[in-house]
Amino acid sequence: MSIRSTILAAAVTLASLGVSLGAAQARGLKPIEAQSIHLGDVSGVAYYTVEPDGYRVVTTLAQGEAGTPVRFVSMLAPGERALLSTPNQAGAVEISRSGDGLTIRKSGALSN
Repeated sequence: MSIRSTILAAAVTLASLGVSLGAAQARGLKPIEAQSIHLGDVSGVAYYTVEPDGYRVVTTLAQGEAGTPVRFVSMLAPGERALLSTPNQAGAVEISRSGDGLTIRKSGALSN
């Protein structure tokens, strides 16, 4: 199995453990619990682990089924956030940490 296939299989497996992220839905996430992300034709999953320096958030995204997966890793302290967006009108996904909670929500299209 190629690395691309392995990453895609892992993303699908993690997605099956999570819940799809709707246009206005936001919910708290538990450690290691995956949540699906959809931004137009780009989709993937996000999850986090609790580390000594903060919450390690891992997001894997790909364009369609044949797209090359891209992995983003960020360390969030309380009050910090990460924003992922696409260059089209699909909007953005905001991953934010408030105290001991982590929320992933889809927001509207960004303006330049």
